Amino acid sequence: MNLPQRAPKETTFPQQEAIREREEESKKIRRLQVMMSMVMSVIGQDPSLTVEEASELAAGAKRAALAMFPDKELAYDLLYKPRLQRLIRERFRLQ
Repeated sequence: MNLPQRAPKETTFPQQEAIREREEESKKIRRLQVMMSMVMSVIGQDPSLTVEEASELAAGAKRAALAMFPDKELAYDLLYKPRLQRLIRERFRLQ
């Protein structure tokens, strides 16, 4: 049974640009997730880390996140700030 093959639809430049932008955004999001995971692992697992160093790591992570996503400070403050604060509180037994 031979079915006629359709020619692939060509995407227009705006569509290609939108696809590229979505892919780039996905890469940046994944990079942020990996970075935050690494920062949280270091804070939670490094026995020689001081509370000051942990705070510096958290501040550096925020700067890096805002460099990747300049207009998303509120999202960072809602998603990652509470996690880092809780981790530092639990790790160093702060009130």
